Amino acid sequence: MKIGIVGGTGGMGEGFAMRWCVKHDVIVGSREAQKAKEAAANYMNAAKQAYGPNVNIAGSITGDDNISLAKQSDVLILSIPYEFIEDTCGRLASEVRPDCIVVSPIVPMTRTDNGFVYIPLEQSKKTAGEWVADKMSPRSRIVSAFHTISEMKLKNVALSLDADTFICGDDANAVAKLSELASEVTGLRPVYLGPLSLTYQAEVLTPMLLNAAKRNKMKNPGVKLT
Repeated sequence: MKIGIVGGTGGMGEGFAMRWCVKHDVIVGSREAQKAKEAAANYMNAAKQAYGPNVNIAGSITGDDNISLAKQSDVLILSIPYEFIEDTCGRLASEVRPDCIVVSPIVPMTRTDNGFVYIPLEQSKKTAGEWVADKMSPRSRIVSAFHTISEMKLKNVALSLDADTFICGDDANAVAKLSELASEVTGLRPVYLGPLSLTYQAEVLTPMLLNAAKRNKMKNPGVKLT
């Protein structure tokens, strides 16, 4: 499988690239292809060192510009800020293959004097998942996931995440494929919440986690249902 990560030079891109390269070809993206290629080379070297000689890395990590990788991807992860959805998804919509699964881990949030807040509740704006679906039809290929994962834990391949990720999507096959991919990350359990219209239930957990972590001095918290 080819997994493209738009905005893949950040922490989430690094973590997923190192986790998924064992079985898949991961393409990390940036607006500048050279920046993406340099990041990909660093991630690949880090993955080889982290896994050591006992783990056969059957996949790869390469880099390209966001538009080029979108044309190649079977699964496309949008690791971008909420305010970039309009521009980025508008550019990518016509480039993505019809059978490509588009994943939104995007969280609409901002920081106020009281702490982190969820933008749709405060400003009557759209959830990230719904906005992505509006820009990158058909809606059936959009899946919302990976909102509450700790980037620090994700990048440390020796660690089990010991966490759940909540998935929303309208198409059962797209949800099933993404759930299988999520399950390949050690200690990450996919939990289906329902259709994409419920994505706010997953997105809103991130500002809650950040506020709890700051006020209670917690490091890299996650969510796990028991």
